[in-house]
Amino acid sequence: MPQLELTTTPSPDDLAVIGETLAAFNHADVGPADRQTLAVLIRDEDGTVIGGLSGYTAWGWLFTQLLFIPENQRGAGLAGRLLSMAEHEAANRGCHGAWIDTFSPHALKAYLKQGYEIFGELPEFPKGRTRTFLRKALVPSDTGAK
Repeated sequence: MPQLELTTTPSPDDLAVIGETLAAFNHADVGPADRQTLAVLIRDEDGTVIGGLSGYTAWGWLFTQLLFIPENQRGAGLAGRLLSMAEHEAANRGCHGAWIDTFSPHALKAYLKQGYEIFGELPEFPKGRTRTFLRKALVPSDTGAK
C-alpha cells in the first residue's frame, strides 16, 4: 500500500512529478493542452515592471491568473487595455474563450465592463467576500489559429 505524506515543504522535483504525470494523463484523456504563457506588462519610465497581467492559454482558453494595477494608475482604463491585449493574443492563438476569477468588488466591476459574465461564485472566500468566476467568448483569429 502506498504511503501518504503531508508536507508544507514539498521539493520542486516532487511537485514536478505531480504536474508532469497529470499533464500526461490529461494529454491522453482530452488531447494536448498547447499551454503557452501570456503576459502583458506595465512598466514605469525606467522600464521597471510595476504591474500587469499574467496567465496562459490552453485547450482553447485564456486563463488570467494574476492582474495587478498600481494604485496610482487605477481608474485610467488600464485593466481593460491589459485584458484586451491578452484577449487579442489569445484569439490569435486560436482561443475561443477567456476566464478569470476575483474576490475584489472593484475588479469584478472592471471585468463585467470588459464583457465578462459570471458563471460561478464561492461565498466566504475569503471570509466576508465572494470569489466570482467569470468568462468571455472570444472570436478566434483566422491569421493566428492553429
